[in-house]
Amino acid sequence: MRTFLGMPGAPAAPASRLRGDQPFPAAAARTLRDTQLRRNLGNATATIREKRRTVVAEVPDWEELRLAGSAIKADVLARLPELLTTFESAATARGATVHWAADAAEACRIVTELVRETGADEVVKVKSMATQEIRLNEALAEAGVRAVETDLAELIVQLGRDEGSHILVPAIHRNRREIRDIFLREMPDVDPALTDEPAALAEAARRHLRSTFLRARVAISGANFAVAETGTLSVVESEGNGRMCLTLPETLITVVGIEKLVPTWQDLEVFLQLLPRSSTGERMNPYTSMWTGVTPGDGPQRVHVVLLDNGRTGVLADPEGRAALHCIRCSACLNVCPVYERVGGHAYGSVYPGPIGAVLSPQLTGITGGGDPNASLPFASSLCGACFDACPVRIDIPSMLVHLRSRATDARRRSGRPPSAEAAGLGALAWILRDPRRLALAQRLSRAGRLLARWQSRRGDPRPRIRRLPGPGAAWTRGRDLPAPPAQTFREWWARSAPDDGSRSAPDDGSRSAPDDRSTP
Repeated sequence: MRTFLGMPGAPAAPASRLRGDQPFPAAAARTLRDTQLRRNLGNATATIREKRRTVVAEVPDWEELRLAGSAIKADVLARLPELLTTFESAATARGATVHWAADAAEACRIVTELVRETGADEVVKVKSMATQEIRLNEALAEAGVRAVETDLAELIVQLGRDEGSHILVPAIHRNRREIRDIFLREMPDVDPALTDEPAALAEAARRHLRSTFLRARVAISGANFAVAETGTLSVVESEGNGRMCLTLPETLITVVGIEKLVPTWQDLEVFLQLLPRSSTGERMNPYTSMWTGVTPGDGPQRVHVVLLDNGRTGVLADPEGRAALHCIRCSACLNVCPVYERVGGHAYGSVYPGPIGAVLSPQLTGITGGGDPNASLPFASSLCGACFDACPVRIDIPSMLVHLRSRATDARRRSGRPPSAEAAGLGALAWILRDPRRLALAQRLSRAGRLLARWQSRRGDPRPRIRRLPGPGAAWTRGRDLPAPPAQTFREWWARSAPDDGSRSAPDDGSRSAPDDRSTP
């Protein structure tokens, strides 16, 4: 089969679950009002952070492992066409059938046709992030096929008719009581006396899924890694459901993003140390499953692999943004992000939430301007850098966010939409700062703010502060105070205080020319 990636590829199909219905600020304002959600998120992310900190501290060469992971991923992207054809040849030689999907629609069509060929009307699923990205469950439902999620958190989300809000723990926004209520309402065979104890909830899910595993003829999986030299696929998980899905059915269909490749079997050594510690805070995954093609008499006898682009080659075409494809979906950046911890995953509108979603989703879909909700995602960050420090493959998310903010601003300008209040304000500030006279005038006019600060300050405040700005400035002071302007500017102070020995700087009005800094002393 001849392989053509078509770089740079088209953006992800509109049908993909990569773009929300509204911009991040509007969605975040809604989720911020959910106090239960914020408590759930705070408790869960704090627990995962502490577990991760403990197990990472045990590894003396952690930074060297991070550098190795980053280098391997960079090598993959530099040689992606070559490695993809190597993987296809190796997998095909071992009895697998490899399919190429340019976008979500093509991937759904391929998988649906493969399931129809088996005559099955039900499939079991594991590692579902890529299939959620392409909305495969909805496509299968339209074809009369019921998809059953088998990861516990994914099952909770599916039974609750909800959407995941975390890469690792999709039901992180639910607490134990809510999960018990979902099980009582949606599981026909559940014990009516079910409690909200974790062990009882896990046992209820196990009993519910057991018969499904045993009757399943078709399984659909994702993959954490795909080894180019051997055609091997790998799934790492903590519950054992993956092992059931990957061994019992007659047919196994794996949908895997083309960026999930690693060049050699030996490269897995690095990632199997980085991933569990960064994701679940474990030293190793309880279940690590690997399969290569078909083994007669053992496991699925029909194995298909769907290599998914869906905008990835478009990301690859951007030298400043392509490192987002290094992501190994560990969720470490979500667990340390102060923004994610407060608003949750639903505010991002994509299957990929948090810091990595803020840089990956806009690139997969393309930033179109004209009110594109994804154009707001790069601004959903304080740029604190915690995500880079936590990332096991050293993705420089803060720098990428700045790059994408510039792209979003350019897209808005090209679309002909009027500038935002923020952009207009920054433009006015740039105009003032370009001229010393305008700056001196603005500094003098700012003293009017001292009257506002004196009026709004509380009795006993050691220093007057502006607590409420009028107009668009109200958004700034809603979460912080603004110090009152000083009684005099630095230039005024210097003019009065500096000795009159020729060392005084240019006067306030900027009329004196600055010295030529190219001259020699």
